[in-house]
Amino acid sequence: MPFGLNFQGFNGWYYDGGGAQLWREVYDRFNLVPILAGNTGVQMTGWFRKEIKTVDDLKGIKMRIPGLAGRVYKELGVDARLIAPGEIFPNLERGVIDAAEFVGPYLDRQLGLHKVAKYYYTTGWHEMATGSEVIINKAKWESLPPDLKAIVENACAACNVISEAWCQKNNAEAMEDLVKNQGVIAQPLPDDVVKALREATNKILAEAVAKDPVTKKVHDSYFAYKAKYDDWADKSELVYHTKIRKG
Repeated sequence: MPFGLNFQGFNGWYYDGGGAQLWREVYDRFNLVPILAGNTGVQMTGWFRKEIKTVDDLKGIKMRIPGLAGRVYKELGVDARLIAPGEIFPNLERGVIDAAEFVGPYLDRQLGLHKVAKYYYTTGWHEMATGSEVIINKAKWESLPPDLKAIVENACAACNVISEAWCQKNNAEAMEDLVKNQGVIAQPLPDDVVKALREATNKILAEAVAKDPVTKKVHDSYFAYKAKYDDWADKSELVYHTKIRKG
């Protein structure tokens, strides 16, 4: 979710804020049961062949970027394209695209993206906590006794936590290598660009909510939880990151 909850906040909404129930309600029409089973944590904004200084610098850029974020970028004049992971590097190398988003430092480095684009924009406004899921046939799920359901759900919860921990460790090491040894320029997007992306996101979400009651139901639950989490995070995590972590 663009400008959404981070890993901690997302877990709070999913496990204890009604998120899991809504997720299952959405999938129920397809006779499927989804269970959160992994998370990358915050992803990176992506790789650019040229520096982004203003919103105007985005206009006309051809970028590999999927999903809702692609729609947001289009509002700012970006030519958003869907390209399979294995095709990102050759397309960026040949200049077919000017920028690309994938995951984070470790997996991005495996694709070799640092070899063809040196500007690496960090904290991904578009994917603050990207979850993966196990999807189970509803009839098969309902045939399981409670103890086996509990085993599956707890195994998925373990995968969710362990996968994010893996990303933290490996991304930290990869980012250090990219900056110190590979000549990558890692920096956040300029404030005015983030502001424009936020405004475009709000516009697209408002349009989606107005069109579909299910979308509105999930949206309202998610952002009501986020408002409370933001207030708590301002009094806890924000203070940690700004005054304690590097004090």
